[in-house]
Amino acid sequence: MKISIITLFPQVFDPILNSSILKRAQKKGKITFELINLRDFGEGKHQVVDGRPYGGGAGMVLRVDILAKALPKGHIILTSASGKPYKQEDARRLSKLKNIVIVCGHYEGIDQRFIDKYVDEEISIGDYVLTGGEIPAMVLVDSITRLIPGVLEKPEAIINESFTENLLEGPQYTRPEEFEGQKVPEILLSGNHGEIDKWRKQKSLEKTKKLRPDLFTQKD
Repeated sequence: MKISIITLFPQVFDPILNSSILKRAQKKGKITFELINLRDFGEGKHQVVDGRPYGGGAGMVLRVDILAKALPKGHIILTSASGKPYKQEDARRLSKLKNIVIVCGHYEGIDQRFIDKYVDEEISIGDYVLTGGEIPAMVLVDSITRLIPGVLEKPEAIINESFTENLLEGPQYTRPEEFEGQKVPEILLSGNHGEIDKWRKQKSLEKTKKLRPDLFTQKD
């Protein structure tokens, strides 16, 4: 897979793309990242990429012609507060593609003509507003990359994660067996994997009901 990111701030991606799973995925040849600095396509001495909105209003708007010049081929995603909420099922769907282009929104937004002509989908990571689309782009990149076959050393790690089948992952425990009077549940020490699976499923249901009851509605 190749993911291209169009941004005014390519430098902010370096620590993320060169750490942990994303770094290993690149070393394995499972994915490549391309950072496209929109400013490189700007006009004039100051490499202008935006303009004042027609009809008036605060802020500036990214220009359609500048964005079009920077755009490579691929499935075009715009990070936007007005986009559809991002879900784990979207990450799974996108992880099957070969070429993805993420356009990081900024300022007051981007010219609607660019969205109408080029953008395949607008995605939001939550009902709040950020300064720019760089942080949402990082969320997309991380969530997609880890689902590409061969990226994780233990593929089974993603099977029972939160939001699989619209359920949250249940509680996890490790050493020590007892800490400040709290003990690891006996069932997890039993070695009975069938009963352990049942326990984990039940705890997953209980946790989802308590913290995210809305997921049950989605499940139905």
